[in-house]
Amino acid sequence: MHDSGTGGWASLGNFPLFPQSGCPDGDPLQCHFTKNDRGTNPKPKSVVAKPGYFTLSLDTAITADMTVSNHTTLFRFTFPEVLGGEKIPSQPLILLDLIDLRNSRSRANASVDASSGRIKASGGFGSSFSDENNGNYVLYTCADFAGAKVKDAGVFVNGKATFSKSINVGSFREDQTAGAFVQFKTPDHKNQIFARVGMSFISEDQACNNAENEIPTFDFNKTQSLAEDAWRKKMEVVNIDPIGVDKSLQTIFWSGIYRAMISPQDYTGENPLWKSDEPYYDSYYCIWDSFRSTHPLITLLDPLSQTRMVRSLIDIYRHEGKLPDCRMSLCKGYTQGGSNADVVLADAYIKGLNDNVDWTTGYKAVVSDAEDESANCAVEGRGGLRSWKELGYIPTDDLDPHCPRLHLSISRTVEYAYDDFCIAQIAKDMQKPDDARKYLKRSQNWKNLFNEDIKDRGFKGFLQPRYLNGTFGFQTPSLCSHPWEDSYCYLFDNIATYEGSAWLYTFYVPHEMDSLITKLGGPDEFVRRLQFLHDNDLLYYGDEQAFLSVYLFHYAGRPGLSSQYQHRYITTQYNDTVGGLPGNDDSGAMGSYGTLAMMGLWPMGGQDVYLINPPFFREVNVTNALTGKTATVRNINFDAGYMNIYIQNATLNGKLYTKSWITHDFYRNGGVLELTLGPNESGWGSQVENLPPSLSNNDDAD
Repeated sequence: MHDSGTGGWASLGNFPLFPQSGCPDGDPLQCHFTKNDRGTNPKPKSVVAKPGYFTLSLDTAITADMTVSNHTTLFRFTFPEVLGGEKIPSQPLILLDLIDLRNSRSRANASVDASSGRIKASGGFGSSFSDENNGNYVLYTCADFAGAKVKDAGVFVNGKATFSKSINVGSFREDQTAGAFVQFKTPDHKNQIFARVGMSFISEDQACNNAENEIPTFDFNKTQSLAEDAWRKKMEVVNIDPIGVDKSLQTIFWSGIYRAMISPQDYTGENPLWKSDEPYYDSYYCIWDSFRSTHPLITLLDPLSQTRMVRSLIDIYRHEGKLPDCRMSLCKGYTQGGSNADVVLADAYIKGLNDNVDWTTGYKAVVSDAEDESANCAVEGRGGLRSWKELGYIPTDDLDPHCPRLHLSISRTVEYAYDDFCIAQIAKDMQKPDDARKYLKRSQNWKNLFNEDIKDRGFKGFLQPRYLNGTFGFQTPSLCSHPWEDSYCYLFDNIATYEGSAWLYTFYVPHEMDSLITKLGGPDEFVRRLQFLHDNDLLYYGDEQAFLSVYLFHYAGRPGLSSQYQHRYITTQYNDTVGGLPGNDDSGAMGSYGTLAMMGLWPMGGQDVYLINPPFFREVNVTNALTGKTATVRNINFDAGYMNIYIQNATLNGKLYTKSWITHDFYRNGGVLELTLGPNESGWGSQVENLPPSLSNNDDAD
């Protein structure tokens, strides 16, 4: 089991297999069972990874190939016949360890069948981003083998192995290993042994059934082909014209799509917590990251899956009373700021993802976030709601009885404000005018933390923490600008901003940019300040809250600058190496940004707005799975050296288009958006009537 691209601590990684070519004197009890003894490294440049397949060779000369189905992994281990010039006795051993990546095991057991070699195991573990009261789960596995007859089987604890056929162990202790092993006779063909490992959150028998149903014959090539076909079907909705574009940029583009489609993960039928006919998705890790890029990208490329995810979120509310902000391995994860599932639901609602979605319950869910104090705001809902409603901000000294460590005055306030704006969009469309007005009013609460007297780096006016009595506190505006400051800019630190500075969070008003621009001195001064943020080591691009800041130039009539900085970050922060992301992928969020930026239209999650920028290719086509219509964004005067990155004019379906933004109708109904490019900024998208919508300049403000 694995989660993809998690920040913080490692997630899952349960029940690893360790192959060994043979044991001293052929005695399995003398094989390597401790971590130090069995440890090995991959050979340089032996790793190959692609959708549906992974392979590497070890220093022990064993090659491990892997492919997958929905709940099952199929391994193909190829053992050497000769190592270091000496012939190896061909009696391989494979052990399964009852650990996970975090060494969080609380209890576990394993049994092995002496004749078939089948290993069945289960364990209790701790999730990677939650507290001890909410973060425990049980996982089951079933491993079968093919390619050689069983010679011996047994169990082990640390370095001691026996021919007993079952074992029960308690909590993990430092460097402790425990599990089951199977030793084989000489493999039948090519010195290869296959291991089929099924997983389940329900039972060991369910894990076995999953494996038997999904990979009945141990056919590695067929399983790999089916996995690749499934991935190809997911990706074929996108088509690009790659001529002239550097291969590394193409890799960044397609890898971002791949990683966006790994999580959240479809665990439908594997939820032991409640019975439901609704889909169940897990590994929302975390929505604080993914609402900005991952979910908007999935909405474009796989709206059917995104709709099922929304249904899953609503069903979690139905059974647990709150929408999650973070969730993994069936457990509630830490809330990092606002109730950001509100944004995901609003985004789906306004973009018409309605198939079998219970929007009546969905609306109750987002209203609960806005109105009902969470009994444990560390892992669900919002803390400080009494202050939010009465004072219009989250005080830095708030006394919420359910959140004794409620800090993050600035970042919570701006996130709550945007969450409430998103709720208002649903309320307005559902003909709930009183609710719409109430939440629109609350969405302006960010203004209550704006302190016009604070100066920094030659600029005046920043968001600042505020106390219960109404007086302002002070946080240096540049504090938390760098990743090395995370040790005191993190979730439970007494700080006003989460993983970002007041410099950055002052710009986070996605729904009311016109008011913010006015407060910061008008369009020209706003642009000067925003450029200063990007040009003077005040912005760490490896965290997701930085994404939006690239595109805010649109709201000041300078979309060309958005394109300029977008090209800077993609070409300097991303590459096609193993370390080719500027930070943790955070369940595909960082990779999704790269893909969306290169597609050319940046989605304002929670709004029916895409900000128009030139794609990194001559042409990008996206076919909508719901309507079958294709949306094309085409660059005229495109050059792969990216000198012509400024839009001079645009046409939509052959007609002049002057707005710097477009709605989801373009992707739903299809069409052709042509962008004529040049080497210098133009006046395109600069007129007030062509700016993206903002709360104060549209009907929603009424």
